[in-house]
Amino acid sequence: MSNDVSPFAGKRLEQGMLVDVAALNNAYFEQPDPSQRSQQVAFGTSGHRGSAFSLSFNEAHILAIAQAICLYRQAQGIDGPLFLGIDSHALSRNAFETVLEVFAANGVATVIDDKLGFTPTPVISHAILTYNRGRTSGKADGVVISPSHNPPADGGLKYNPPHGGPADTDATGWIEKKANALIADKLAGISRIPYERALKSEHVRRHDYISGYVADLADVVDMEAIARAGVSIGIDPLGGAGLDYYQPIIDRYGLNATIVSTEVDPTFGFMTADWDGKIRMDCSSPYAMASLIGMRDKFDVAFANDTDADRHGIVTRSGGLMNPNHYLATASAYLFANRPGWSRDAAIGKTVVSSAIIDRVAAKLGRGLVEVPVGFKWFVDGLISGAFGFAGEESAGASFLRRDGTVWTTDKDGIILGLLAAEITAKTGADPSVFYGKLTAELGNPRYARVDAPATSAQKAILKTLSAEQITTKELAGQPITAILNEAPGNGAAIGGVKVTAADGWFAARPSGTEEVYKIYAESFRDEAHLAAIQEDARRIVGAAIGGVA
Repeated sequence: MSNDVSPFAGKRLEQGMLVDVAALNNAYFEQPDPSQRSQQVAFGTSGHRGSAFSLSFNEAHILAIAQAICLYRQAQGIDGPLFLGIDSHALSRNAFETVLEVFAANGVATVIDDKLGFTPTPVISHAILTYNRGRTSGKADGVVISPSHNPPADGGLKYNPPHGGPADTDATGWIEKKANALIADKLAGISRIPYERALKSEHVRRHDYISGYVADLADVVDMEAIARAGVSIGIDPLGGAGLDYYQPIIDRYGLNATIVSTEVDPTFGFMTADWDGKIRMDCSSPYAMASLIGMRDKFDVAFANDTDADRHGIVTRSGGLMNPNHYLATASAYLFANRPGWSRDAAIGKTVVSSAIIDRVAAKLGRGLVEVPVGFKWFVDGLISGAFGFAGEESAGASFLRRDGTVWTTDKDGIILGLLAAEITAKTGADPSVFYGKLTAELGNPRYARVDAPATSAQKAILKTLSAEQITTKELAGQPITAILNEAPGNGAAIGGVKVTAADGWFAARPSGTEEVYKIYAESFRDEAHLAAIQEDARRIVGAAIGGVA
């Protein structure tokens, strides 16, 4: 984030500052200009995202993407059911209706919630994997309509192939190219039937997603231990897709838990604004999480999820909102010590911009560490095979194996990460912040931050393909540089930027995909002054390498 914090941060916005949902819904039907790059389909690490107001998430985009997915399924021989999920953003319902019109017209067996309710990302991944278990043909895939934690005016759509996780760049590149071609051809070649006919179509099946997912939770989290210990839990779905799941979880397992807010409102006016004064359902932001943080003394542990429930935010009585990196370290350290059913060869997966405290946890546990580029897609194969016991990224997304060492989800699951915080509290007698404090007393206490620095489009392009040879500096914050990476050491894939390490700290720099800035991730195992020195050197080093100090 930037250093400029809005005066509205951490506060509820006045009615006049909230999104105009009626205007947004009307804008959904406006026509984008396919010659404008900003108005084309563009799949990032989490699918296509945009807003109808900026003509980047409109009916034309969704019609084209849906048809492209149908064509991709045909090309790949994917002929099983497609599990369709949706979150509570205003544009999500419009997009849901649009894709269902296309899928039904194309004869795709589409599985929707039996009550037309919301369906979280991890539930779709779980459903795909459950259906495909033991199958060699007729495999299922899925689509989730959600822009994750993005502001209320945004929409998003992501595709999960039969492995249940985020699609790789080969798949998303194919879908993106085909969708843009369809839009450029004025949507010729798209099959579509009216929504009411689609709902009644033989190709659309209603399914109780809640029961299957909730029943299986005991296979991945020790729900009995949580109930037996009577851990008091606060849960805030932040008005998202997880809301309908938590009462059934509480009832089935007899948890001492309270859903602190059941509000669902497409303006998300019940949320406190993020650091820049915008509403985001970012459960890792202390500003967006101000309401739940204010309740910390009422519960032994509390947690929240973003709108598609793939991210987690952990609030403890002893420490407040945990930094996502701190919780990743805590979760991995706890799990590998409390999952005897996992293989001794199971490793920890992390992204290159996640905290090095996780590296130290892996070394302490005697476990392998696999460091990959940003994007959960890089963890899919390892989670399926059991090679990764735990996999997580600094943006508060993670998943882990079932207690018997088999795959649970191959996409992020904020629900199980929240419940794990309660398990840790139940089994250790202390909340996750206390657990993390013991880790840092032994392994060191890192300071971590992410800031933005300005960069032109041309400079961002240079940064994305920067090589180690283009960085001539020998020191980072007064220490010799030990490594300069533009490929992830875990799999050799390009990180889309650069990572520079020294004995007591590191930084990574990656260009933003949406703004004229680049992101600097930095960490120090010394103190705040050392962290600031690393950040300053990062700006100087990257600025010199991309042509002009930023």
